[in-house]
Amino acid sequence: MKYRPSLRPLTPALLGAAALLASCSAPPPAQPTVQAPAPAPVTQAPATVALAPQTAPAPRMVIKSSNATNPRAYRADAAGHIYGLNEARIYKGRMPPLLYAIGVLQVEVDGNGQVRQLSWMRAPKHAPEVIAEIEKTVRSAAPFPVPAKMGKVVYTDTWLWHKSGRFQLDTLTEGQD
Repeated sequence: MKYRPSLRPLTPALLGAAALLASCSAPPPAQPTVQAPAPAPVTQAPATVALAPQTAPAPRMVIKSSNATNPRAYRADAAGHIYGLNEARIYKGRMPPLLYAIGVLQVEVDGNGQVRQLSWMRAPKHAPEVIAEIEKTVRSAAPFPVPAKMGKVVYTDTWLWHKSGRFQLDTLTEGQD
């Protein structure tokens, strides 16, 4: 015979807890009514106020040339470029021992620094939103530093993704606890 616990003894306790929690909320404070004084009559034309110029979005990093002679050396330039464009999204400090996702991505960059192809060597298939976000981040970082000494380059880097949405690249990681 299989034991099936009954929820009936718990029902009064659960209802009491729900009522207690519901009674804890206080009504919003009443807004005081304040009457504004009547505007004074204008005897002269108001002075012209200069508006502050609208701030333009931060300029993208200047396309620089990479002097790397092999894909491993170029990877450091590319990682620095991605970090420079995503400062607020970089996980600061050592990563925790358990990460939300880890992905290994191969990126092909042409002679102009444009991304030509992305190939997953190890995709975090349990987190498709991370796959999409990494691809979007890499594509929006173009143009990458121009691989001047190689013409084009295919480099590989590992993305270490925290559950907060912040990340580190293995090339520039601060390590893991």
